[in-house]
Amino acid sequence: MAGRIEDYALIGDMQTAALVCRDGSVEWLCLPRFDSHAVYAGLLGTEEHGFWRIGPAVPNGGTPPPADRRRYRGDSLVLESEWDTGRGTVRVTDFMPPRDGAPQLIRIVEGVSGRVQMRSALRMRFSYGRIVPWVHKVGERTVAVAGPDSVWLDMDAETHGKDLTTYSDFTVTPGDRVTFTMTWQPSHKEPPALPDPEGSLDATLDFWREWVEHCTYHGPYREAVVRSLITLKALTYAPTGGIVAAPTTSLPEEIGGVRNWDYRYTWLRDAAITLSSLLRTGYREEARAWREWLLRAVAGDPENLQIMYGIAGERELGEAELDWLPGYENSAPVRVGNGAASQLQLDVYGEVTEALHLAHMTGLSRNDYASLLQLKLIQYLEDHWNQPDEGIWEVRGPRRHFVHSKVMAWVAVDRTIKLIESGDADGPLERWRELRDDIHRDVCEKGYDPERNTFTQSYGSKELDASLLLIPQMGFLPPDDKRVIGTIEAIQRELSTEDGFILRYPTEGAHAGVDGLPGDEGAFLACSFWMADDLAMIGRVDEARKLFERLLALRNDLGLLAEEWDPRLQRQVGNFPQAFSHVPLIDTALRLTASGAYGG
Repeated sequence: MAGRIEDYALIGDMQTAALVCRDGSVEWLCLPRFDSHAVYAGLLGTEEHGFWRIGPAVPNGGTPPPADRRRYRGDSLVLESEWDTGRGTVRVTDFMPPRDGAPQLIRIVEGVSGRVQMRSALRMRFSYGRIVPWVHKVGERTVAVAGPDSVWLDMDAETHGKDLTTYSDFTVTPGDRVTFTMTWQPSHKEPPALPDPEGSLDATLDFWREWVEHCTYHGPYREAVVRSLITLKALTYAPTGGIVAAPTTSLPEEIGGVRNWDYRYTWLRDAAITLSSLLRTGYREEARAWREWLLRAVAGDPENLQIMYGIAGERELGEAELDWLPGYENSAPVRVGNGAASQLQLDVYGEVTEALHLAHMTGLSRNDYASLLQLKLIQYLEDHWNQPDEGIWEVRGPRRHFVHSKVMAWVAVDRTIKLIESGDADGPLERWRELRDDIHRDVCEKGYDPERNTFTQSYGSKELDASLLLIPQMGFLPPDDKRVIGTIEAIQRELSTEDGFILRYPTEGAHAGVDGLPGDEGAFLACSFWMADDLAMIGRVDEARKLFERLLALRNDLGLLAEEWDPRLQRQVGNFPQAFSHVPLIDTALRLTASGAYGG
């Protein structure tokens, strides 16, 4: 059933999100939160697992063709899809109003020209496609109920049921506007208020217009940066400030493979770098909300920092497999929850400390507990930085002394020393300066291969790792250091695909299973942006710009990126849209703009 990953558009209300395919079908929506059970899970299965399609009617009830055009209306998350048919043109507008009450998905069908017959086909399946709800009428409204959940349907067109699906068949002419609203409500509560689709559309457009006005970036890549910022805002859970890595689960890193993970949680690493991008583009309120989320999430147990939490700060994210779903293009298993939450990844201490440092440096109001948290994290690292861990890529093989983890431990100590030197915290300054030097010396002695003039993935290994590209960006070594330049060039030689994009680490041939998993994966898009950054830092700015603009060309027609690019299939793979792809896009645009390294 599902289209290509890049065929989907994102709409959302900053508490959950839906994916809409080019044919007008909503095939993924979890209610009421990002991490709730899906009511439309066709993305990971078939139409039997839930969808809602609106498009031109096709003889014998067939699937509408892809829209001829689609776009977001201005700088917003309001999606417009248009079809040109033999009888005229029709437009469908899809959006989710920023939530002021119950979550809503609103779809407005508008006649543009001629006379077009339309069909809405809606099949709700609760609990990730497993439960058929009880659908019945309550006055003029339709409600679907399953256990604790209910979904209320308010439609201008008449409906009828067939084969456990709700249909509406209608015709539009120029100026006609036919509205459809789906509202979620706990099933024990009174019916939600009647919707106001047109008023909600105006309010949604106003919200996004006002939000985008705060963007301080006005460089040559503004369109790409603003779309990425809107995407990051859409991935923020408004009630708490938590930021999900992606709104989906189990979109595969390899089509047909097993590398399928649930990304609907807040990774400290992803959220910290998102905070960095928001701060540098003028979004201080989001940064403040994330800092408050962080302090609540780790409260009471900062020494046992998890790498990820639920969007409200939950710690228990047990992993399970949904065996009734065949997976996206038969990529199984489909997983919910994430067992990596219990892993030791020492780099997150550096990511969090760097984010708090940046917030401090950009004038975010002081928070004494944030400073105390920083000190406690360093106290933990004093005793644990020299332990092996699972690393940034969450390997499911044995723990190792990953070089990137050690570098980020150095970052954590370095930024905390700067906090103390500024007079905003007290700590054992000389002892921690010695600790910083010890970590630096350890990495340079044990994580560097002098024969190949490159840092390596882990102590004693020969493998490379794209996370090493962050060494100059974190200030561990200056960009002109021969070891930095050697590492950049080695990664270009050994981890580059034929079209010049960067793999995270080798997974083929003698390296198969290095991460404890079978199969392969695509080029990790963040790594390619990191390469563009590094090339600009070492003076190869024209090369950096060309790589960056090739990466921009991988975005779908709406400016969205998944986690990876499959160079063999020439398509996006992995969860979508992915914060960890859009954040480095923003960062690289800022760096290239500052250097003047852009065409025109």
